[in-house]
Amino acid sequence: MNLLVDDSTTAAASGLHWIDGFRALGPAFFTPLQPTPLPAPYWVGRSDDVARQLGVDADWLVSDEALDVLTGNALLPGMAPLASVYSGHQFGVWAGQLGDGRAILLGETERGLEVQLKGAGRTPYSRMGDGRAVLRSSIREFLCSEAMHGLGIPTTRALAVTGSDQRVRREEIETAAVVTRVAPSFIRFGHFEHFAANDRIDELRQLADYVIDRYYPDCRATERFGGNAYAAFLEAVSERTAALLAQWQAVGFCHGVMNTDNMSILGLTIDYGPFQFLDGFDPAHICNHSDTGGRYAFNQQPNVAYWNLHCLAQALLPLIGEQDIAIAALASYKTVFPRAFDQRMARKLGLPDGESADRGLVDAVLRLLAAERTDWTIFWRRLSDAVGSGDFTPVRDLFIDPTGIDAWLPLYAAQRASTPSADAAARMRAANPKYVLRNHLGQQAIEAAQQKDFSGVATLLTLLASPSDEHAGFEAYAGFPPDWASTIEISCSS
Repeated sequence: MNLLVDDSTTAAASGLHWIDGFRALGPAFFTPLQPTPLPAPYWVGRSDDVARQLGVDADWLVSDEALDVLTGNALLPGMAPLASVYSGHQFGVWAGQLGDGRAILLGETERGLEVQLKGAGRTPYSRMGDGRAVLRSSIREFLCSEAMHGLGIPTTRALAVTGSDQRVRREEIETAAVVTRVAPSFIRFGHFEHFAANDRIDELRQLADYVIDRYYPDCRATERFGGNAYAAFLEAVSERTAALLAQWQAVGFCHGVMNTDNMSILGLTIDYGPFQFLDGFDPAHICNHSDTGGRYAFNQQPNVAYWNLHCLAQALLPLIGEQDIAIAALASYKTVFPRAFDQRMARKLGLPDGESADRGLVDAVLRLLAAERTDWTIFWRRLSDAVGSGDFTPVRDLFIDPTGIDAWLPLYAAQRASTPSADAAARMRAANPKYVLRNHLGQQAIEAAQQKDFSGVATLLTLLASPSDEHAGFEAYAGFPPDWASTIEISCSS
């Protein structure tokens, strides 16, 4: 079936112009194919910010043609859709060949951004799956991609979600949807694992050279590791990953399924499935109902990332040459992560840039929060406001037994004594969001959308784009989760 839009004038009005990027690597890396159309698509949500980043024409984005293109029912001239092949470790076990089972890359724009449809139909890598995404998971990914960007956390983006009444079977019958995802690259650790595991060293080198030249060019001129560009590349990926994990931990974000095929080679948050922002602070919280062993619990995420980097190092070893060099290239993760986390916590505490938070002070408050499962986001926001107002009663009210927080607050005041309260409070509000995409907020928007009411999606998109702002009149979105929120189960199909 040829889905190409015939009207080149209309197509050019989109503002999108396509170049060869990943596709130039050649057929060993992907399978060309066209998306599978969905009947009677409709808009669920659009991100104007992502559209501006892509250079998409605002009028075109609301057109019927855009709806068809972003559902996979039509292609613009210059699009060359494909599904890429990769492998990976899932839950710590080698899973062999995986690949884009329900994602189809439409191409790369002249602005250096790839555009991908998730849920656009079966591919050769679907492994008996239907290649579809459901409305529920598509809304979650759309909103969380943009929420993470609003928080300043590296992430893939989401241009739009479209829906259809076509039925899809998961745990129950649901309706289909498509997310349009955007990123400089969707290459994962698993792409490198695939070619290394199959002893295809020429393709492994070709892939590594492509990524280095496109995204890590400084590795070519390095004197690190005796000028070994591949080792320098591994070190750079390790450090980006460490910085990303520090941001996740500081904001209370649980990814839920950190398989190696879900790890971005650019240090982006990628593949939003059973994610969750913490409600009550439980360091061992497991957000993925499928994770019966707790491998991806919140407090395990930094170690899992390091384990995944070891898998990447093993895949790159034929290029790096010596195991000792590969191990050395990973070493900085152990210094970058704690340093980056300390910096994040210092900002949350309102300390000036460059000043480190006292580790004992941070550990003490984390123990207090964990002891009573105090709400993570609300605690840090109330602390920010209290520093500004001088009234710490709302902070104390979060604890059934305030003895511990009463002892901690004077120690905290002593640490920030040299910083004017107004300056500290402003810094803290920027680092401590008022709004995050809690599960119950997403669920409410999903249930409304299932009735064709997309206002909840639009409201959350607006709030999450500037999560540290007050947004007067929307305070309920920053309140405590209802009791029923704890009954929401999210799994690998979410």
